[in-house]
Amino acid sequence: MTPFSLLAPAIARDVLDHALALGADFAELFVERKRRSQLSLLSSQIENISGGLDFGIGVRLCYGHKVLYGYTNQADRNELLRIVTLLAAKDRRDPVVTATAFDFTRLSDRNPIALPLSADKLLEQKIAYLHAMDAAARAESDKVSQFAGNVLGWEQEVEIFNSEGVQVSDRRHYNRIMAQTIAALGSEQSVGYEAPGAMMGWEHAASIDPRELALTATRQALVKLGAAPCPSGKLPVIMESGFGGVIFHEACGHLLETTSVAKKASVFHDKMGQLIANPAVSAVDEGLQGNAWGSINVDDEGMATQHTQLIKDGVLTGFLVDRMGALRTGYARTGSGRRESYKFAPASRMRNTYIEPGNHSLDDMLATVEHGIYAKRMGGGSVQPGTGEFNFNVQEAYLIEGGKITRPLKSATLIGTGPQVLKEISMVGRDLALSAGMCGSVSGSIPASVGQPPLKVDNILVGGNA
Repeated sequence: MTPFSLLAPAIARDVLDHALALGADFAELFVERKRRSQLSLLSSQIENISGGLDFGIGVRLCYGHKVLYGYTNQADRNELLRIVTLLAAKDRRDPVVTATAFDFTRLSDRNPIALPLSADKLLEQKIAYLHAMDAAARAESDKVSQFAGNVLGWEQEVEIFNSEGVQVSDRRHYNRIMAQTIAALGSEQSVGYEAPGAMMGWEHAASIDPRELALTATRQALVKLGAAPCPSGKLPVIMESGFGGVIFHEACGHLLETTSVAKKASVFHDKMGQLIANPAVSAVDEGLQGNAWGSINVDDEGMATQHTQLIKDGVLTGFLVDRMGALRTGYARTGSGRRESYKFAPASRMRNTYIEPGNHSLDDMLATVEHGIYAKRMGGGSVQPGTGEFNFNVQEAYLIEGGKITRPLKSATLIGTGPQVLKEISMVGRDLALSAGMCGSVSGSIPASVGQPPLKVDNILVGGNA
């Protein structure tokens, strides 16, 4: 990775020394420069072309378990000293910690980029890509009433300094392409949506045929028109690979972050080493996969990313731990301190979170189901923090009869709790897939991948309209 500097180390040193002189146990500067670009198409016309550049510095002081946070858009020494003085006003005390000299860490970049946003001269290509998606969607069926496409990219440069001697910088590139189709038949409407993303530049688009992406969203919408009503009640459900992992992410993953564990707001806070899932389930969170949407070289506290085993053969083996989470719980940090921008203090957050592959094929799972649901594509939903109670929409669903996938169904809803679902997963497939999403929590909205192989849930409440 090409070295760069956003803040003079001498200024960072003065600011951190000032914080320690006011009695802080720990002080940190998070310096960020972010470029953004977005193009959107609606009604076969380019609707919006926008972009921008943002710069800022977040200042974090810690007095024991108390966190004080502020930020500014200026890289001026006096401004940063002023913010530190204001933050420490009510907590200042005689110094108990001495500063450590910076030790600059040069990272090996696991996420190589060919076409960065800062050197992007590809506006016409992006416009052509959006029009190609629109044309493919509308040519597929006269039932397509609307198509919307988006191309979103951003380039984030960060530099982190702290009073323990950390000095590290990282450059991150993100690209996401979104396709949404609305189909209509009489008064009935249905929606299909697909939005792949990667930690890449515009070269990401080279691996995604615009026609195929648009048709994926379009066929999702069309298959639901005139589909049969979905049955209701407790049923076996087979969830397809990829975005099916959103249930694990939302209903279980957040309960394994020390953001909730440290406050005992998670049902898993005291379950370390205990069986919390069916032995068929093993799950990880990691940031190491090259160019994956949720990957990072280094977290937003300056720690190298790593592989964290959360569940192994049904047993809880790990939490996601940031610096403050480590202080409050005693568990070792996992390189999981993340934030949306300099405007947020970091918190323990997920990266690429997924259930690991098992040994079953989709046919193996289907053969065990006499009457149930095949959830090919999950949609959005809601989750109750602390308990993991969820309500998720199935965007594309089919009926399983006699071990075979038969009729398409109108959208179903899956209702349950994370802890309950973990125990009901009896079979896990071989083919792991990840999907891109944006995860919101106390430190803002961040890119995170969700994923799983196909898996069978023996018993879950299905809300249908039959």
